[in-house]
Amino acid sequence: MSATRKLDLAFLGIAALWLIFAVWLLLVTPAGPDGGIGWTQPLIRQGWMAWTLPTALFFHVIAGLLLVFSYLGLRFPERPRRGILGIETTRGDRLFITLLGSAFINLIWLGFTIGPQPWALLACLVYAAAVFRWV
Repeated sequence: MSATRKLDLAFLGIAALWLIFAVWLLLVTPAGPDGGIGWTQPLIRQGWMAWTLPTALFFHVIAGLLLVFSYLGLRFPERPRRGILGIETTRGDRLFITLLGSAFINLIWLGFTIGPQPWALLACLVYAAAVFRWV
């Protein structure tokens, strides 16, 4: 078996565990007052932190992004490129810039009450596309 095949199988196993954890997370989420998914119900009763489903999903998605970018970095190595910032960046650098900028977009969105929060997600996706294209 080739090294590439071993790498693919290893990351496929990790991706399967990641998906199993996502399903488990949805299964252990307490029901809301209307009987549906309790988006704001605490996952850990009397816990030290307010772990709600959106909080857990946020960190789960970040972990998934790190896994995907680790796989891409090992499977398809790249050379850094110079974008509009004038510095050399790799995929990981652009992901970090995207996550940092998205945090600021969301904070500004909440601070100035620009509109409904799902629209901030759309603004973050446009920002991410621009960063990965031109930075």
